[in-house]
Amino acid sequence: MSQLTSIFDSQGIDQLRRELRIDPHCIKQLRNRLLKHFDADAVVLSKFPASDRVALHSLEVYRQCDSELDGASKLLFRTQAGMLIESVILRIATGRTTLCLSSQVGCAAACEFCATGKMGIAQDLSADEILDQVLQAGQLLAREGRKIRNLVFMGMGEPFHNEENLYRVLDSLTAPELFHHSPAKILVSTVGIPEAMIRCARRFPEVNQALSLHSARQEKLERIIPLAKKYPLEQLRHTLVEINRLQKKPVMIEYLMLAGANDTEQDAEALIAWLRDLDVHVNLIPYNPIEDAPQLAGTERAERDAFAGLLKQVGLKTTIRYSLGADIAAACGQLVKKKNRAIAAAASKE
Repeated sequence: MSQLTSIFDSQGIDQLRRELRIDPHCIKQLRNRLLKHFDADAVVLSKFPASDRVALHSLEVYRQCDSELDGASKLLFRTQAGMLIESVILRIATGRTTLCLSSQVGCAAACEFCATGKMGIAQDLSADEILDQVLQAGQLLAREGRKIRNLVFMGMGEPFHNEENLYRVLDSLTAPELFHHSPAKILVSTVGIPEAMIRCARRFPEVNQALSLHSARQEKLERIIPLAKKYPLEQLRHTLVEINRLQKKPVMIEYLMLAGANDTEQDAEALIAWLRDLDVHVNLIPYNPIEDAPQLAGTERAERDAFAGLLKQVGLKTTIRYSLGADIAAACGQLVKKKNRAIAAAASKE
């Protein structure tokens, strides 16, 4: 039996075309229907002469959780290794649709506030597994008459811990013959891996970057993000200066608002001082509690507004993110965590 060729493997598809003498227009039509229009598998394959030689998916849909509060959906996918990962569709009221992608199963960054980091595992997803999240979410949205506008790497995993596969994905997402997605509508979020951030800015200057900076006070930052011990605030600031030089566009600063931990006036003043003369956009994020961090609580809306006001007074572009999908976060997140822990534990005993 012939091995299937992934739709995302450009070299393999070209080799298949030569082997079977397929009209190049058929290849172009297959890719356009699937990766740009997100037509259903059956429709796409019915018009392709070698449908039995092409693999469209590397992930299996395990469950879909739809919010009853807003336009969010969480897609749970099962990898070929049996692990579960999450992608989140955010249907913004303005009509813009954002897809939040995972780059790993689990995460080694182990941030205090993050359920993914509490799994105790960190396994890279392949480029195909990341791209298939886009494909299957795009097909779901196409059935609704919607399109993906923004792609954000803010799901499970630290993208720069899976750097080479991330770059393969960015190449495929922006390639004219594949997804042809605008790089200006892609954002990579990181807890702060300086060398990788600069490499990414050089290779993909139009792709946006976001830094998860949940305190501008070193001691506090280390408690929230353990990697800050390796990559301190001073080094992160030098990194942003270089990225501003390379990209000529703002870097998103993600700031999770934690009651009593990083939301005081002194914290705002430290953040203002740290961001001085940088081209940034600050995004203040409400905190959704997780059972593994009962010591953390989200800042109340009034305090978030006051914190934002201090930043705006000095001219910092600042927004407060509206939290979507709060009712599905725990329901699916706990399921993924428990199942993946069980699979990892079983594998360790073999």
